[in-house]
Amino acid sequence: MSVKIEHVEWPDRPDVMMPYSPAIKVTGGSLLFFAGVTAAPVYHSHPHVPAEFDDIPPDMATQARMTMENLKKSVEAAGGTLQNVVHCKRFLTDLDLQDDLNKVWNEYMGSYKPTSTTVQVQRLATDPRCLVEIDAIAVVDDK
Repeated sequence: MSVKIEHVEWPDRPDVMMPYSPAIKVTGGSLLFFAGVTAAPVYHSHPHVPAEFDDIPPDMATQARMTMENLKKSVEAAGGTLQNVVHCKRFLTDLDLQDDLNKVWNEYMGSYKPTSTTVQVQRLATDPRCLVEIDAIAVVDDK
């Protein structure tokens, strides 16, 4: 069965712009769970070797772009696109940088809006230079 992703809206929904959907209904397909995605290399040593993260840029916009590229590459490896992502948890080390993340998010997601939750955390586990981490769930066609 092929994937059907339906954005669920309240009948009396106000006409406001939101960067996410409050609910999504999915039928068909297979669930795809992602480990937290950052601007760091997806495949890196454990225990962590700090030098492997020296290419992480210091600004949110560039980190967000690298993070979205890593997420995109991972979902494409399973035969999907970013429009197969149905839920994200976005962890930021500074909520004041959320607008920078949202600009890049909108470049990649366009008018498609998965459900999402954004929270501020003190630090991300990958490397102290990481500013954003995205935990995602996608649904892709069964093969």
